[in-house]
Amino acid sequence: MSVFGSIMGKIFGGGAHTPPVQAASTQQASTGAGSTVDVEVIMTGLVAKKGDGLNWRSSIVDLMKALDLDSSLAARKELAKELKFDGDMNDSAAMNIWLHKQVMQKLAANGGKIPAELKS
Repeated sequence: MSVFGSIMGKIFGGGAHTPPVQAASTQQASTGAGSTVDVEVIMTGLVAKKGDGLNWRSSIVDLMKALDLDSSLAARKELAKELKFDGDMNDSAAMNIWLHKQVMQKLAANGGKIPAELKS
């Protein structure tokens, strides 16, 4: 499975080894035709369970860690290739910023409800 596919599977609940994520009682994260998945609720819940203070809102590394995915430089470079990053992969800071923005945009394009401040 692709790295982005793994991210999608973990958030949208499509991964074979991913248990369904329980959303906060006031907001239901759901999947299915025509429905959306509240990415903020899911990610906030995962980070709270980990208790690591991960900053998924701005860090691709922390987002991947919260999802129990490999966040190594090699994995991020693979994700960058999948998402067609055309910058310098040796500039990991710039690549990481670009990756986070792209992942948020692609989650939104695939039915994820993303906080407004993370859409651009």
